[in-house]
Amino acid sequence: STPDIEQLKYSSRMSAKVDNSLIQDDYSLYHHCLVFDEKGNWTVIQQGMNDSYARRYQWLSEGVKSFVEEPHSGIASDDIKPDVLDMTARESYKTQDVSLDLILDGPEHLRQYFSKKNQTRLDDFTGSRLDNFTGRKVDELSLPPRHHIIDMDITEKGMKVLKEAYELQPSSYEELVSLRGMGPQKIRALALVSDLVYGTRPSWRDPVKYSFAHGGKDGFPFPVDRDTYDKSISTLKDAVESARLGEKDKQNAIRRLSQFISDE
Repeated sequence: STPDIEQLKYSSRMSAKVDNSLIQDDYSLYHHCLVFDEKGNWTVIQQGMNDSYARRYQWLSEGVKSFVEEPHSGIASDDIKPDVLDMTARESYKTQDVSLDLILDGPEHLRQYFSKKNQTRLDDFTGSRLDNFTGRKVDELSLPPRHHIIDMDITEKGMKVLKEAYELQPSSYEELVSLRGMGPQKIRALALVSDLVYGTRPSWRDPVKYSFAHGGKDGFPFPVDRDTYDKSISTLKDAVESARLGEKDKQNAIRRLSQFISDE
């Protein structure tokens, strides 16, 4: 059957957006590849780069129940970073719900939680009132008992995106994330307000699930560990020997494995 092209396009776009906006690990995507078959099954392999390392994100359609709920089949990197905002993690599901509610309630009230480019002055909290005893106006200073501030700013352009999201009234966090303009800054802002006001702390754990085991011939990310390399080859050979394959298929598989080893 012919694959659903629109669904494939959505899968391609959302996988890139999730890895760029929902997993804030300081890696910028520079490579994206979508492979699919005639039945509509697909896989996405994309790679990000920071100053020193590359990171690979892998998706398999059969394991994706939701694009915003732990959708990866693997994330490969030799660099585990601290304080990575991962809005796809199970620990972040409540933060997703609150983030959506913040938009559905109207984003204008979010301004109070963000710092402004200009510092707040004492004059901003001064005013005057009529004194009950003298009947004259007196100046007074009125400070709020509690005033939460998040050290980031949402521009007017950013607020416009949030207002447009409010007008569309998305029915799920995935739909919210899919909207044009909902990038890393807005995702992070909503997560921080959710944590600050409602105590729904998101995951700040790096979601890397796999690191390079053998090293590289060029010495990066580290030189080849020959013992580990040989053990991996032995494990693969045992797996082929134990597989339910015909003798000819086994011989072909072992021959290809031997050729791979000799090439290395």
